Amino acid sequence: MDDELGTVLPDAATKHEQILKYIEGLKIGSKISVRKVAEKLGVSEGTAYRAIKEADAIGLVATKERVGTVRVEKKLRDELDKLTFAEVVNMVDGDVLGGRSGLEKTLHKFVIGAMQQDAMMRYIDPGSLLIVGNRAKAHMCALEQGAGVLITGGFGTSDEVKRLADALRLPIISSSYDTFTVASMINRAIYDRLIKKKILLIDDIIAQPMQVFTLRSNQSMEDWQRMHEETGHSRFPVVDEWNRVIGMITPRDLIGATSGQTIDKLMTRNPVTALANTSVASAAHLMVWEGIELLPIVDAGRKIVGVISRQDVLKAMQHAQRQPQHGETFEDLIWSGFAEERDAAGQLVFRGAITPQMTGRLGTVSEGVLTVLLTQAAYHAIQDMKKVDLVVDNMSSYFVKPLQIDSLVEIRPKIIEVSRKFGKLDVEMYLNGALVAKAMLTAQVIEPA
Repeated sequence: MDDELGTVLPDAATKHEQILKYIEGLKIGSKISVRKVAEKLGVSEGTAYRAIKEADAIGLVATKERVGTVRVEKKLRDELDKLTFAEVVNMVDGDVLGGRSGLEKTLHKFVIGAMQQDAMMRYIDPGSLLIVGNRAKAHMCALEQGAGVLITGGFGTSDEVKRLADALRLPIISSSYDTFTVASMINRAIYDRLIKKKILLIDDIIAQPMQVFTLRSNQSMEDWQRMHEETGHSRFPVVDEWNRVIGMITPRDLIGATSGQTIDKLMTRNPVTALANTSVASAAHLMVWEGIELLPIVDAGRKIVGVISRQDVLKAMQHAQRQPQHGETFEDLIWSGFAEERDAAGQLVFRGAITPQMTGRLGTVSEGVLTVLLTQAAYHAIQDMKKVDLVVDNMSSYFVKPLQIDSLVEIRPKIIEVSRKFGKLDVEMYLNGALVAKAMLTAQVIEPA
């Protein structure tokens, strides 16, 4: 980390934290209920409910069909692209016919059994999921190969197959959906996980546990000076006796201060903070928007767990952009059909077609899609000039004429002004030389301070 490191102060755990610690200490598979937790720890059911909801959000517990809320093994971020058989059951409204004890196992691929059995077996290996109809021999062979089975069409299987599934702890699932539908559902779920996996979170870039230098509100300007000399840093979160963030102190706050003044008379109160599961991109936008250089990271009880600087965020974003990307968002898919070119004057031009997926209820291009195309053109124009990210601050759009499916359009972004912190752009879209859409936008530029 580049800025503001030190030591987190010891503090007493709140009831909320005690419940989370209690849940974390439970054996994997233990059933959890609001009433039991409330009785065990002597808290209200409302407090227990909120803590269990957070435990669910951070992956300590999961709610399973016909079972209830249970303690589960927390899934690491590097396993986000993997599905468990239990998740598949919930996704396809399935019934578990056998191998229930193996539901928490993960599958790394699925195979559609639309071929002869001998050919099918070449594609099945341990950890696979075979999606097939009522072919009992195929079910048996897949289990013997170490794969789970999903039977489509609502069909069952033989008792022999069920016994083998139980013995091998490999789930065999029945779903009323057809093969195409369940394959699409599973593929979409894996795809969504790939997108989530590529989204960098603050938790991914801060050390665990992290050291943080903090000041108390009753300390003085001399304490700030001593901390500054010892650490070389100048910005510090201000915390109370429970280690909750109540302010920030920076050199700007000390202008005109006298030596006898305490921190609480100088600090900025109620500072902007973020949770560890906030995306790095959101943190960057927040820091630019609020004009801050240091962002305290807090837990659900607003207790400080770390800090990130603007330099930390920008380095992380630059690193992420150099990594191979997996899983495309709607924005990626909309823009993927547009090619970058240059006209005779050397100006950027983006050309592409309006596809059926871009249209709205009237058969013309959706206004939301047009907005994405215009903002993407603006972003790429800024990137072409200056390798920075930007946050759209204000945008005025004009949709002059409706666009039909298969229209071949060109987008012409024009940079009016780009400074160290702001950009102003004019973006126009043409069809056969006629203006069909236009946007004027201003954006804040994200780059090191």
